[in-house]
Amino acid sequence: MRRITLTMCVSRPSALAFGGRHWKAPPGISTAWSRRSIGRFKATDATRLRTEYNRLVEGLAQRGSLPITDAWLANPALPDDILKEAVPGNIRRAEHFLSVLRRLVQYLKGRLQTENVETEGPVAFVASVNSQAGIDQKMLRFCYDRLHSLMLTLEITDTDEFLHIQTICDFATLIGTYTRGFSIIIEPFDERMPHIPDPVLQLSCHDASLAIKPVFERFQSVVITSGTLSPIDLYPRLLNFNPVISRSFTMSLTRDCICPMVLTRGSDQLPVSTKFDMRSDPGVVRNYGRLLLEMVAAVPDGIVCFFVSYSYMDGIVNSWNEMGILQDVMQHKLVFIETQDVVETTLALDNYRRACDCGRGAVFFSVARYF
Repeated sequence: MRRITLTMCVSRPSALAFGGRHWKAPPGISTAWSRRSIGRFKATDATRLRTEYNRLVEGLAQRGSLPITDAWLANPALPDDILKEAVPGNIRRAEHFLSVLRRLVQYLKGRLQTENVETEGPVAFVASVNSQAGIDQKMLRFCYDRLHSLMLTLEITDTDEFLHIQTICDFATLIGTYTRGFSIIIEPFDERMPHIPDPVLQLSCHDASLAIKPVFERFQSVVITSGTLSPIDLYPRLLNFNPVISRSFTMSLTRDCICPMVLTRGSDQLPVSTKFDMRSDPGVVRNYGRLLLEMVAAVPDGIVCFFVSYSYMDGIVNSWNEMGILQDVMQHKLVFIETQDVVETTLALDNYRRACDCGRGAVFFSVARYF
C-alpha cells in the first residue's frame, strides 16, 4: 500500500503512516478551521447544515445507486462494504463529528507514545478505541463519508490543507470496515536511528485481493501482464479471481547478450557475499566497490547496480564515499540513485537514460525486487 506520513504534534516527533506521499501538518489546524467554518455557516446559512443533517438522517443508502465514477476509487473501503446503512446518529451533526475526530486524534497520540513495537489486528484495535475514546466500529466506518459530506457542505476547495485529516478518516474507515487482512503496527523509532524517538503507526494490508477487487467489479475486461508473475497459477489465488485466459511466454533473444557470473572472491582473494553476517564487513564493501570501479572503466554506456534493500544501499554508498571509491566511479560515469520517492526515482531514471544516450555513461543504484 501507499505510505502516508502525518505529524501528530505530540511532545516528541510522531507519525501516522499507511501506504507514497508524505505530509507534515498538525491536525489541530484543520479541526479548528472547520469549527470556525461551521460557526460561520450557522450564523449566515444554517439551512445548508440543516439540509445536510436531514439527508444523513434519511440515510445515505436510500439515495439510490450512486454513479460508478473515479470517486469510488478514492474511498479507502470497497463499494460493497459502504453505504449499506445510514450514518450513525452521533456523528450526523457537524460539531459532534468533529468532537469524535478530536477524540480519535488524542487516542492516536497516546498510542504513539510507546517504547516498544506493538502489533494489533483491526478487531483488537477497534475495541481499544471504543473503550478508551468512546468511538465504536460503526462511527469509525463512516468517518470518510462523513468528512466528505461535511467538506462539500462547507464548500471547501483548498483540500490540501485537510489532507492529514483525510488520512485519519481513511485510516478509521479501513479499520472500522475490515476485520481481517490488515494489521496495525506501532514502531517507536526508525531502526537506522534507534536513539531518536520517531514513532510511526502503520496500517499494513496483507490481502491484495481487497485492493484489486474494485478494479474487477468496475471493468468488464482486465489484463494483467508482468515479466515476474511466476508461478503464474499462484496469483489468481492471491487476488481471488478466476482468469478466463492465462498464458506464459518464454523470452526470446536475437543474440547472446546475457552472461551471468557469480562472484565469490574479490581481487585480494577475500570472500565476498551479501549474507547478513558478511555484508557489513569492510573488506566485502571495499571489494564490491573495486569491482564496480573496474566495471565502469570497461563497460560502455549504462550499468545498473542492485542492492538487497534501501538501508543496505544507503550504508554501502556512504562507505564507498568515505573510501573515495564513489569519486573514482564518477570519473568514468555519472551516478544516479533510486529513492523511495516516485518522482525523484522517475527523474533519476530519465537522466540515467539521457547520460547513456549521449555517451557520457551512467551507473544506476537500485534495489532488487524478489517475487
